[in-house]
Amino acid sequence: MPKTNADYRIGFVGVGRMGANIARHLKDEGFSIAAVYDVRGDAARELAAELRTAAAATPAQVAQAAEYVITAVTDDAAMRSIFAETDDSLLQGARGRLFVNCATVSPEVHVGVERLVEHAGGQSLEACMASSITQARAGTLYLMVGGKREAYERALPILRPMSQDLKYIGEAGKAAQVKALVNMVMNINTAGLAEGLGLGAALGLDLAMLREVFSQTGAGSRVLQTDGEDMQNRDHECYFSAAHAAKDSGIALSVAKDAGLDLPLAAATKRQYDRMVELSLGELDKSGIAELTFPGRGPATSRA
Repeated sequence: MPKTNADYRIGFVGVGRMGANIARHLKDEGFSIAAVYDVRGDAARELAAELRTAAAATPAQVAQAAEYVITAVTDDAAMRSIFAETDDSLLQGARGRLFVNCATVSPEVHVGVERLVEHAGGQSLEACMASSITQARAGTLYLMVGGKREAYERALPILRPMSQDLKYIGEAGKAAQVKALVNMVMNINTAGLAEGLGLGAALGLDLAMLREVFSQTGAGSRVLQTDGEDMQNRDHECYFSAAHAAKDSGIALSVAKDAGLDLPLAAATKRQYDRMVELSLGELDKSGIAELTFPGRGPATSRA
């Protein structure tokens, strides 16, 4: 008899904005959410109560409760921590498990995690997300997947309900490289748009008109559609934070360094997002970079 969604026992490690909304969507799709864990115990307990599942005390407990584990943590250090060779890590329950790692982390970290998981008798995939909270909740993520083809095929019954578009990139680390490039270009476009609209404001131009002209010319971009009006209206509700933009630009620059390339635009963009973090603006949406470029704005006057 074919497996139903309810036959898939899924655990979550990292239930921030993205992880929690993926869990909610898969619960709506009829999957069994076996356990959730987060370093912020209150967040895990709150989501566990909502989804009527268990809040695990350690990542190891999630692996023991679930057949599939989706991870969505913040950075390289967090990823290494949950897959560390310690008694409370995911590796302790890895045998027979499939880990789907959605965080944007360095390609070499994904490669290292795959090696550790396979040594422990499990399987690992990177499922890099080029979408935001709204798409996570709706199951319309754009996913770029890297890892062994066998692991990818095993994960498809879960990946398909999470995504609107699904692309298998290749071996471990390759999807993470593509994701680094996606976010690098997105961040450059966002910074450029903020400067263009900021200069338009300084010149006294009608910004709604300017955005319309941009949209019909070479200045048009996806970022113009998602962030242009927010920059004008100073609406920086967070879907993708400036702090994450800084981190992801750093990953791209590290990849470029390994490839022997100098990327001055990416470096300049990272400096802008680093400045936002230094000015305590890192939790604003990436559109908040406009606070650095529009006349009359700045950290003292910024708002979410």
